[in-house]
Amino acid sequence: MSVGDVSKRILLGRKLSSSQLGETLLPKRIALPVFASDALSSVAYAPDEVFIMLSAAGVTAYAFSWKIGLAVALVMLTVVLSYRQNVHAYPSGGGDYEVATVNLGRTAGVTVASALLVDYVLTVAVSISSGVQNAASALPFINHHETAWACALVILLAGVNLRGVRESGTAFAIPTYAFMAGVIGMGIYGLFLGITGNLPDVESADLTIAPAPGYEGDLGQIALIFLLARAFSSGCAALTGVEAISNGVPAFKKPKSKNAATTLALLGGIAITMLISIIGLARSMGLKYVDPDDIDRLTLHGQPLPEGYDQHTVIAQIARAVFDGFPPGFYFIVATTGIILVLAANTAFNGFPVLGSILAQDGYAPRALASRGDRLAYSNGIIFLATLAMVLIIAFDAEPTRLIQLYIVGVFVSFNLSQLGMIRHWTRHLKSETDPAERRRMYRSRAINTFGLAMTAVVFVIVLLTKFLAGAWIAILAMAFFFVLMKGIRKHYDRVAEELKADEQDKVMPTRVHAIVLVSKLHKPTLRALAFAKATRPNTLEAIFVDIDDDTTKRLLDQWDERGIDVPLKVLHSPYREIIRPIIDYAVEVRKQHPRGVVAVYIPEYVVGRWWEQLLHNQTALRLKGRLLFTPGIMVTSVPFQLRSSAVALERERREQGRVHAGDLRRGRTREEGDARGEGDE
Repeated sequence: MSVGDVSKRILLGRKLSSSQLGETLLPKRIALPVFASDALSSVAYAPDEVFIMLSAAGVTAYAFSWKIGLAVALVMLTVVLSYRQNVHAYPSGGGDYEVATVNLGRTAGVTVASALLVDYVLTVAVSISSGVQNAASALPFINHHETAWACALVILLAGVNLRGVRESGTAFAIPTYAFMAGVIGMGIYGLFLGITGNLPDVESADLTIAPAPGYEGDLGQIALIFLLARAFSSGCAALTGVEAISNGVPAFKKPKSKNAATTLALLGGIAITMLISIIGLARSMGLKYVDPDDIDRLTLHGQPLPEGYDQHTVIAQIARAVFDGFPPGFYFIVATTGIILVLAANTAFNGFPVLGSILAQDGYAPRALASRGDRLAYSNGIIFLATLAMVLIIAFDAEPTRLIQLYIVGVFVSFNLSQLGMIRHWTRHLKSETDPAERRRMYRSRAINTFGLAMTAVVFVIVLLTKFLAGAWIAILAMAFFFVLMKGIRKHYDRVAEELKADEQDKVMPTRVHAIVLVSKLHKPTLRALAFAKATRPNTLEAIFVDIDDDTTKRLLDQWDERGIDVPLKVLHSPYREIIRPIIDYAVEVRKQHPRGVVAVYIPEYVVGRWWEQLLHNQTALRLKGRLLFTPGIMVTSVPFQLRSSAVALERERREQGRVHAGDLRRGRTREEGDARGEGDE
């Protein structure tokens, strides 16, 4: 086994056969942290964005924070109930894309797919960036190096996912459950302190917030509504990730749809509880929080804050105050928050590759995205997602507040089209359903999806109006790019399929075959190529040599005559010492003379076993084949000659695949023994 293969096995583990796919399916206890970590972790940054938006009008606007929290919770509850209908109706894993495609048409489906692809990329970028920012609250060495740490974490997370869904889920379950227990426990303890009158203030409680430019004085009704709408749209970032479960239904253990629906219900209940707890505690503990770029709006007793003041995140401030005198509690919350924000990107690493594979099967994405890797994960999709996420992180310096403006536009596009598709779905099935109980269930489901559409449509309009100029236009532009790209890929595949359709003309035999064997010198590969060309019984056969040196040409002609080779050798003169062009020109000329015939070019090639030997041989043959492949009516055949080093590669391949060697059956060695020997070699 080569060094590269050994490294791959160490990093990713042993290969899994296709028959082991069932072993990677997830029970609910593992599926919850795998698919719900994004939505659960959003409570770590969604409250920050709510308070940042409200801070524009000063601290007085914080009085609306709990109302905004309840509004976000209501939307989340509605979306969760709606998606429970989706997973029962479409358990194949297509999620919003499948719902929109089946019920609204392919254009709607591609629109949803483009929105989800953008949202998955942003999920990774926002989650990782937010996790690094939270970690910086407790780890000073991360400060001013957030971008590098974020990119490193993306690479690490991609590597873990390349090992397979089940293994990544098991690794992520403990920190996810620890985060849930920590935040809910903090909320319960904070509620107890509040009831007993001992709830402390957060570190920023003594600060004063100056209103942002344009918000000084009393706000008019329109300005206040716009401010609250911006805060609400930012808080709706908590809804991201809810749709991931509908895309991941195939990864659940049976009964798949029932387990997915139960996981959705758990997700909704836990996320709403955590979100309301954090917003309620922050308001009660006197939090003051502004955009990190507007830190100069904060003052202490009328004096500017010290230079280099570090504004900790909302959840970090609450944890420090609630667990005052008990540092392990604070560090536990900060640590699990940072970890869960990093792991939240795992939701995208599970959703994006699955969606990419479905799009590839439908012809809207490169077919490479549909293939599974050694560990049965969609490796190409994982690598593609990691690359795009790192580009965003670098472009926006790993700042969640800047990235959040691009966020959630895509997910609400998919929410709306999905709900509309489900309404069409239930309406269509009601026309043919006669069972009264089933009809009542369908009416109830359609009512839920109708209410969900109304809610998500309102939120989408609010998000679009309040975030478009702040950066959402970039996300919309990216969706349009993916839409056009996917349409173009599908058009290409359709055009190729049309060209490849077999017809009666394909049965017509060529009138003649003119065989050409390329000769560089008279040695074993050349003689083998000549013998093989003779065995194909072409109408005419000749050898071709390109003359770039008179002495070499004379020596070859003499050797040819001495051996008495019965194949005519034609010498092509090349005054400018080119090798490829004279061969191309000659083959094309032969083809012109016999337009209904075929020119078969035989190229002797060395087969070597080591990567560096590839650099030393066959370079001219590779360039020549590349040119000939684009020439109509010319067939190219490689005639391999195995050098001794090729046995190294053959033996390595046998060990990898556990093949039975030649003579094993004669010696009484079974296939199972061969497999065991292959494993032992590894």
